[in-house]
Amino acid sequence: MGKTISCSVLLTLISCFSLQFCTALDTITPSKPIKDPESIISHSGVFRLGFFSFANSSNRYVGILYHQIPLQTIVWVANRNKPLKDSSGILNISDDGKLVVLNGKAEILWSSNVTNLVPNATTAKLLDSGNLVLNNGEDGGSSLWESFQDPSNAFIETMEIGTYVEKGRKVELKSWKSIDDPSDGNFSFAIEPFNIPEGIIRKNNQLYFRTGPWNGNIFIGVILTGYLDGFYMAGKFVERRWDAGKGDWVNSYPILQTDCNDYGKCGPFGICDSTKRPICSCLKGFKPRNIEGWSKGNWSSGCLRTTPLQCQRDSNNGSETGQGDDGFLRLKMMKVPAFPDRSSLINRDCKDQCLKNCSCVAYAYDDGIGCMFWGGDLIDVQKFSSHGVDLYIRLPSSELDKGKSNKVIVVTTAIAGIVIITISALFLWCRMAKQREEKLVGVELQQLPLFNFEVLATATDNFHDTKKLGQGGFGPVYRGTLDDGKEIAVKRLSKASGQGLEEFMNEVVVISKLQHRNLVRLFGCCVEGEEKMLVYEYMPNKSLDAFLFG
Repeated sequence: MGKTISCSVLLTLISCFSLQFCTALDTITPSKPIKDPESIISHSGVFRLGFFSFANSSNRYVGILYHQIPLQTIVWVANRNKPLKDSSGILNISDDGKLVVLNGKAEILWSSNVTNLVPNATTAKLLDSGNLVLNNGEDGGSSLWESFQDPSNAFIETMEIGTYVEKGRKVELKSWKSIDDPSDGNFSFAIEPFNIPEGIIRKNNQLYFRTGPWNGNIFIGVILTGYLDGFYMAGKFVERRWDAGKGDWVNSYPILQTDCNDYGKCGPFGICDSTKRPICSCLKGFKPRNIEGWSKGNWSSGCLRTTPLQCQRDSNNGSETGQGDDGFLRLKMMKVPAFPDRSSLINRDCKDQCLKNCSCVAYAYDDGIGCMFWGGDLIDVQKFSSHGVDLYIRLPSSELDKGKSNKVIVVTTAIAGIVIITISALFLWCRMAKQREEKLVGVELQQLPLFNFEVLATATDNFHDTKKLGQGGFGPVYRGTLDDGKEIAVKRLSKASGQGLEEFMNEVVVISKLQHRNLVRLFGCCVEGEEKMLVYEYMPNKSLDAFLFG
C-alpha cells in the first residue's frame, strides 16, 4: 500500500492574463490533440489545460490554469524545464500511448513517461478537481498517469502527496526558479518513507526543513496557523485564497516561521527556542562541544554529555546494567528529534522499553504513532510555545538529582528571602508608626502644660473613689487639689474605652482652642505609657458635665 497524506493546498504565481482559443472538450485523444493556442476545459469549467506564457517572456508552456479567475493562475506545468520557443507547440497522445508536448520539429519536450501502454487506446482527461488523468480507453479505464502524482509547485484541493513504495516512486513538489520561470528551483518537498513518514524540504538536495512525524492527522513537528496551501520558491509554504472583492489572491504563511525552522540549527543534543536569545542552548546534562564556536553564534557542532550514562559505565566495568541508575527528564511542548524508531507499545511501556536498551537516549509518545525512540544523536530538537509533544531525555541519576537539589536550594532561598523581607518590613513599619506617634504627641502637646502622673495621683489621693465625680463613656473623672491649692478635674481614659491616641489628641486640640465663659477650661494633660489623662478647671456648678461625662 502506498502512504498518502491529503492536503488542501494551492500555490500560484500571478502574471498577465492571456486569451486563448478553447475547444468544448475536456479530453485529448490520439486523433484529437490540442495545438497552440487551443485548450480544453474541465466539465464544469473550473480548470483549463492549454498553452500560456508570462508577460515578460516569449517562452510558451503547457499547463493547467484556473479558467474562471481573471488573473492567470497556474497550478501545473508540463514542460517547465523545456519551454517552447514559439507558438508551434502540440499536446498529443503519442503512438506508444504517452502524453507528450511537441515543438514544431516534432521533438518531444515533455512526456508523461509511463510504460506498458496500449498504443492508440489511451486518453487524457482534465477533471474538475484540476487533475489531468491518462486512462486506458475513452471509457475511463484504470489510471496510468496523473498530474497530481507529477506536480510542479502547487497543491490543490483533493490532491494527495505521499510515497508509493510498490511503484518505486514518490510525489515531489519543486519550487519555481523565479516568479516567471517555472523551471525547477533550489527547493523540493516530499513525504519521505522513514520509519515514520515525515514531510521534508530539501535545498539543493540537502535537508533544509522537516515537519516532524505524521500521526495520521497532522505533522507533529510544525505549528500550523492554517492549511498547507502552497510551496513557495524560497522554500516556504504559502496559502493563497482568491478574494473576489479585491480581484486578487491573498497570501498567508500557514506554517509559523521562526529562526528555529532550519534543520539542525543547534546541532546534536542542542535545543532551539525562538523566544530566547541566543536561540540555541544545550539540553540539560550536556555542554557545548565547541565553546568558541557557540560564543560566536555557530551552534552546528552541537553538545556532548557532561556525565556518561550509568548503563554505559556499568557496561565498561563489565557489571550488570543498573537500570535504576538512569532516569528521564521530561521536556514539554517539543518538536521531537529527527528520524525516530517506532513501536506500537502503549504510553506507560515506553520508558521501560527505552531503559532496557542502553543505546536508547530519548523517547516520546503520540496517540497516533505509539512510542518513538532515539538511539543516536538528537538532532533538530525545538521548543514550542504551544502544541508539540512531551520528550523524555535519558540522563544519569546524578544529573537528575542535581536538578532536584538546585530546585530545593532555589525554593528554600526564595522562602527565606520572603520571610526576611516580611520581618524587616514589619519592623520598619512598627518603628515608623512609633515615630509618627511620638512626633504627633510632641507637636500637639508642646503648647499645653504636661502634668506628671505622680502629681495627678497625689492630687486625687491616688484616684480614690471618694474623689470620683462620675463615670463617662471614656473613663472616670476625679476631683483633685494641686500643691498650690488649685482645684482640678482629672479625666482618666480607661484602657478599655476604645479611645486611642488619635481620638485623645483630637479632644485635647479641640478643647484647648475653646475659650468661652460658659465652657470649662483645659489646664493640660498627661501622657505616660498607656496612661492618657485630661486636666480641667474644676467648677462646682457642674457645668463640666457635657465635657467630662459625654
